[in-house]
Amino acid sequence: MRTAKVRKINIPEERVQVGNGQTIGTRDEQDDYFASVTTSLGTLSVVADGISGLRNGRMSSMMAVNTFVQEFGKLDRQDEIAEYLAETAVKSNRLILQHLNGQGGGTTLAAVVLSEGYMYYGAVGDTLITIFRKGEFIAVNSKHTAETLLEEKVLAGEMTMQEAAASPVRHQLTNYLGYEGFEQMEIADAPYRLYPGDLVLLCSDGIYEALTEIELESILKKHDHPQDMADAMIEKIGAKGLRNQDNATVVILQEMQ
Repeated sequence: MRTAKVRKINIPEERVQVGNGQTIGTRDEQDDYFASVTTSLGTLSVVADGISGLRNGRMSSMMAVNTFVQEFGKLDRQDEIAEYLAETAVKSNRLILQHLNGQGGGTTLAAVVLSEGYMYYGAVGDTLITIFRKGEFIAVNSKHTAETLLEEKVLAGEMTMQEAAASPVRHQLTNYLGYEGFEQMEIADAPYRLYPGDLVLLCSDGIYEALTEIELESILKKHDHPQDMADAMIEKIGAKGLRNQDNATVVILQEMQ
């Protein structure tokens, strides 16, 4: 299994600390892409997981992340962040479709903006955003996969948990960028209030399918800096040596004030 050592991003210490890590796993190509950037407005972090079953997964994830970074640079008002997330998702979807020109491609994407003690987010697909606060995980976004629909059927009594778990389509994405039927990005009605010490994690499925919640919690509690946490996650995945390890990417942000 090959791992990529990603350079530490230098973010002003007084507001937010950022760490990141990535591994190609056992795949032939790295379809995940990510970026973090800080402006006077705040810190943006984006993780996209290109759909590996489609030939242009890497291109799709790169194009989406770069579009979010470029548009964020034009932003200077906090009350425009939610609109920025929604409009940039639509723009990214359109650009990917235009570039693909009928060829297969697409990507998940999760983006957060930390500004003045608040977290704004947008997500599409199954890349997850989680807040780790005082030893507890707080789920932020939902998975846009058939698994979510199957869980709803279980709750409605339309199928059993065993049937849902055995479904061959449970991991199939129901919404992503580069999709003709793209629906709007999931965006919170109001930003999340963050507190000193809070950790915000953006994880592609290669992270949360390889590491248990107990393992993640242990790593987050053991280390002080987000970069050390991210490094430890990638090292843990490598040590497991899973035979079918997907691309895995994590970005961790820590609110300092």
